[in-house]
Amino acid sequence: QVQLVESGGGLVQAGGSLRLSCAASGRTFSTCGMGWFRQAPGKEREFVAAISWTGRMTSYVDSVKGRFTISRDNAKNTVYLQMNSLKPEDTAVYYCAADPDYGLGSKTLLQYDYWGQGTQVTVSS
Repeated sequence: QVQLVESGGGLVQAGGSLRLSCAASGRTFSTCGMGWFRQAPGKEREFVAAISWTGRMTSYVDSVKGRFTISRDNAKNTVYLQMNSLKPEDTAVYYCAADPDYGLGSKTLLQYDYWGQGTQVTVSS
């Protein structure tokens, strides 16, 4: 079992920045691939960013490339999502997810076994 708790969401103006954190407990975090997903009202949950268990591989959805950065600190059992140059279309509930057993950082929602409760990000225009 892996328990995930997101934090860092909030209300920000367009062009601003936020850093989301996801603290993990339970199973060994260092062998989990980690992902960030988001869900806007009336839309399906979509992939945002992922990082492999080694931290060496990262991937992003095209709409956030150059603006968002995913990183991890295994000493703190935490994965981060630094979000810069935020746009109103980034407004959503953001979820972190864990893919155990040496996950490579999948873009596929079904690859992830454990999910946090989500944190709201609202970007005003």
